[in-house]
Amino acid sequence: MVWLAWAWPLSAVGGVWWQLQASSLHSLAVYGWAAALSMALAAACTQRVRCAPRSTAAAVLLMAALALSAWGFTGVRAVAHDRDRLDPAWEGRDVAVQAQVLGLPVHSATSVRLVLALVSTPEGVRLPSQVQVHWYVHGARARPPVRSGERWALTLRLRQVHGASNPHGFDRELWLWQHGVGAVGYVRSGPRDPAPVRLSAASAWSVDAARQAVVLAIEQRLGDTPAAGVIRALVVGEQAAIEREDAAVFRTTGVAHLMSISGLHVTMFAWLAMRVLHLVWRRWAGVWPSVLLGWPTPTVAAWGGVALATAYAVFSGWAVPAQRTVLMLAVVVALRWGARRWPWPVVWASAMLAVVSWDPWALLQAGFWLSFVAVAILIGSDDPFHRSHRPTRWRERFVAWWRQLLREQSLITVALVPMTLVWFGQVSWVSFLANLMAIPWVTLLVTPLAMLGVLVPPLWDVAGAAVNAMVAVLGVMAQWPWAASTWPAPPAPLAVLSVLGGEVAVMPWPWVVRGVGLLAVAPVLWFSPARPAVGEFEVVALDVGQGSAVVVRTARHTLLYDTGPRYGPETDAGQWVVLPYVWAMGERLDTVIVSHADSDHAGGAASIAQAFPQARWLSSYDEHANRRCVAGQHWQWDGVRFELAHPSTEDYGPDGRGRWSTNAMSCVLLVGDERRRVWLGGDIDADRETRWALRHPHVRADVMLAPHHGSASSSSPVLLNTLRPRWVVVQAGYRNRFGHPASVVTARYDERGIDWVTSPQCGAATWRSAQPDRLDCHRLSRPRYWQLRPPRT
Repeated sequence: MVWLAWAWPLSAVGGVWWQLQASSLHSLAVYGWAAALSMALAAACTQRVRCAPRSTAAAVLLMAALALSAWGFTGVRAVAHDRDRLDPAWEGRDVAVQAQVLGLPVHSATSVRLVLALVSTPEGVRLPSQVQVHWYVHGARARPPVRSGERWALTLRLRQVHGASNPHGFDRELWLWQHGVGAVGYVRSGPRDPAPVRLSAASAWSVDAARQAVVLAIEQRLGDTPAAGVIRALVVGEQAAIEREDAAVFRTTGVAHLMSISGLHVTMFAWLAMRVLHLVWRRWAGVWPSVLLGWPTPTVAAWGGVALATAYAVFSGWAVPAQRTVLMLAVVVALRWGARRWPWPVVWASAMLAVVSWDPWALLQAGFWLSFVAVAILIGSDDPFHRSHRPTRWRERFVAWWRQLLREQSLITVALVPMTLVWFGQVSWVSFLANLMAIPWVTLLVTPLAMLGVLVPPLWDVAGAAVNAMVAVLGVMAQWPWAASTWPAPPAPLAVLSVLGGEVAVMPWPWVVRGVGLLAVAPVLWFSPARPAVGEFEVVALDVGQGSAVVVRTARHTLLYDTGPRYGPETDAGQWVVLPYVWAMGERLDTVIVSHADSDHAGGAASIAQAFPQARWLSSYDEHANRRCVAGQHWQWDGVRFELAHPSTEDYGPDGRGRWSTNAMSCVLLVGDERRRVWLGGDIDADRETRWALRHPHVRADVMLAPHHGSASSSSPVLLNTLRPRWVVVQAGYRNRFGHPASVVTARYDERGIDWVTSPQCGAATWRSAQPDRLDCHRLSRPRYWQLRPPRT
């Protein structure tokens, strides 16, 4: 029953996974009793297995007890996290606090993002222990001189953590939950607000102060250059400093993992530390040989390397990947240097359990599975010939090292293709070549120079030059037409099968078995999501916050109506919401309609245009006449009619510009016919709504996108009485400052018996013409306990 040595840790990991699938939490008593009773049962089963090693029933019962125990302990921690949320009674209210800045402030052109540990709050006010806030720059003011580790007196306006909820989208609520953030908001720093006051600077001996000093030194040495961002990411873990264009190149070429404090960097640092300690301790112990009796060189080198790697991870920000790696190293060293030599599956499973025990929610992160699968592949496919033949000459060592790098990179590239498809919907075909060049370049040259630059700043100039050379080469690779490909996201069973197939394909097993693994990977490459039948269509109103983006799919075509808002100078909904969904569905945009020029509708246009340059574009503000929305334009795709209903030719002036406000010029699109129809109206106002409805009294619609996000200036009674929609979808942000949807508008919906949903409550809303009486809300389809479920307002 050797298999039990690694099956027991995996059963506990399974218990954690079981708890993470819950839609709601039980009471603390339920989790506590489950953990206590299961631990007692596990102790009894352990004694039974020891006395009767072949007692399979006891062993299986022990595995079940361990799983239940892990479920209970994870539940206890989840309840503690849940109790640290912001009290809804304090949403949107000003509260004066004293707080300490955690980590490094993240600067942008308009704000500074901070994570604060609340040190002092007003009496009777219950706030989370940690919050994430933005300190906005008003007008021509200089950016706030806030530093890591400082203590400030601030006035905050907070709200509960709420993120966009879209199919195949990023779960921001899970990410903030995992990092212990219980509320988000901003610093009240306007002309009429109390001025923030710095109470104390960071301790001169604190890690935060040291990291901040290094950041300032890099800025002073290299300025605001792209290379400076990469060096800051490698030295102090400030990955947000990497410029957007460089980050896109790194993703396309598959080397993004090298540009942060990843497991590779921590492991390499630990390996170098172990080598140095091994040499130093042997020489030093030669003076006092008695020291070796109590402190053998291998033990000192191993644990000293782990300790120094931990210090490096802490200095770099103690990010989740670094935490995982330190725990893995500690477990491996503990098992390898014990009295018993454990098989690699036991070491691997034990390290996984240690990481999951430290951070249960890591199980839901792509980085966790990528790192553990990569480690399993490298260990499980180890070639004993290379371990038994160690060359002594430096040239032979170099050749052997290069061959080993080629072998390992080949295995990793092949085995992780299914995982990158499943998690990211993208495969970089140049990743093998790019990593072959970038891994030694970054780990052996750039990172050591960047780290040594802390002691000798001129070395940062050399590191910057090395970064620029690497980016230049990678940039050329990223421009190759076949550099990267996107694939639709497969269903869970097919995803699991393909991941297992990729691992089997690279293991040192008979080729018949490995061929079966390759066959298991094939279906995910050929998978294509179901599309509407000819004559039918599907409408998905994405959750983009305070803005609009709607995807319309027919049997063979796809249209995007509006591109979502711009979130900041370098981020927009097109990049972070629309494109991930479109790629995950295996779509290619044929037409993009931007209703009007307001940034909450056109903010993502540049990202969409870059990704789909072949798409046809229509808008109410384009200077080219053939790209303007004009009432009467219509076309058919796969038996589905598309027709533009506004603005008319008379609404444009001689210069091609609209005669009215941008809202009044909104492109109105009708999709479908008398049988099934959807009405999309942008931010059109009540006056234009009424005029159009009076001219088209017989037009009906099953679904209406609430004009102007449910503003009181739209959704006129005449329009509602004409369209008589079954559903109204309100695309608006959570607790948006405009108060959308207005109560007077929702009252009109209720009076007419119209079902309506909002993005904060529903997430992405999907309606299909083949199922007209059903509207699916993504936030409600697979709820998780860390996700906020705001009431419909």
